[in-house]
Amino acid sequence: MHVDMDAFYASVELVSRPRLRGRPVIVAPTHGRGVVVAATYEARAFGVHAAMPTAQARRLCPSAVVIEPHREAYARVSAGVMAMLADVTPVIEQVSIDEAFLDLTGALARLGPARQIGEAIRQSVRERFSITCSVGLGRSKSVAKIASEQAKPNGLVEVPDQDTVAFLRPLAVSALSGLGPKTAATLAELGVVSIGDLADSPDAAIIRAIGQAAGEHLLALARGQDEAPVVPDRAEKSIGAEETFAADLPWGEDLRREILRMADKAAHRLRRAEMLCWTVSLKLRTADFKTFTRTRRLAGPTDQTKAINAVAQELAGELQLAGRRARLVGVRLEGLVKRSGQPLQPTFDQAPGEDAGVDRVADQVRRRFGDGSLTAGTLISWRTRLRGPAGESML
Repeated sequence: MHVDMDAFYASVELVSRPRLRGRPVIVAPTHGRGVVVAATYEARAFGVHAAMPTAQARRLCPSAVVIEPHREAYARVSAGVMAMLADVTPVIEQVSIDEAFLDLTGALARLGPARQIGEAIRQSVRERFSITCSVGLGRSKSVAKIASEQAKPNGLVEVPDQDTVAFLRPLAVSALSGLGPKTAATLAELGVVSIGDLADSPDAAIIRAIGQAAGEHLLALARGQDEAPVVPDRAEKSIGAEETFAADLPWGEDLRREILRMADKAAHRLRRAEMLCWTVSLKLRTADFKTFTRTRRLAGPTDQTKAINAVAQELAGELQLAGRRARLVGVRLEGLVKRSGQPLQPTFDQAPGEDAGVDRVADQVRRRFGDGSLTAGTLISWRTRLRGPAGESML
């Protein structure tokens, strides 16, 4: 089974704003420049989609209501839904904040037929969380995911085992997981447009066009062959933070502060997940929409903000983009390992536990008072002013 929440972020926002149901709604930063986080199906009808620049979304759908994202609410609802799904079967693989695969093998004898379980899940999600989900049922993960896409919004599609190939054949090849626009374009040049076209194609021609690994994988999926198991407790592959700025930043101190802010956010999330990282990556997009990335593997795993920021700042220096302006910056931490049992080696200029102690205190403050309650002093620009009742500077 594949369970996928419908327009998840937007649906969560509408729980507290029922008057907006049926209207085009966009979840995106309401101040400055940013990208769309989510959109209701009414807004999608105008061409609005996630990751689209907010300004473009407003132009496509000027009647839309734009709502500021509330990520803590999404995480809270997601945790509730996943806990409910775990009551159905312990063999659950959460693949994102709003979707999961379930292996129903052990649940059928206890809870009844798969369709009955799926309908019960849909009803429970609707009643307990006031949002909807779509459910796909099939003999494999790939078929179940395609079925849930066919079921959207707020539906259920079951693909009986004997009907798998017939279900897949008329669908566009883009329905297959892992097949992106470039691969689809390459296949189209060969006359392969539908999954049936792909299933009927000579293996050698497909492999020659898109490569051995991708070719063999997609041919198997097109023929209904997918033995990938549902993997419980799927480990996160990376943790990070990025932001699109309200105005392009010049190369210099302001940009270095933003890199620190992203490093601080990413490191905080890493510690909250009780993980360490072996690799730090920096992503930077310039005003002309060119994207640059740099990655470095560390001498040892870390979760410390100071160490992560130092590497990110060095990676920025390696880009040598002086004179360019930055539109977006992000820091991503990869090569994750569980913190427990991992030795941490301090550097020669670092007292043992010094930076870790600072990070722990910062994390405690944020847990109690919220993520925005504490920040590094260097993130306070000289332009910032606090004014008292009479207007005098408080700094």
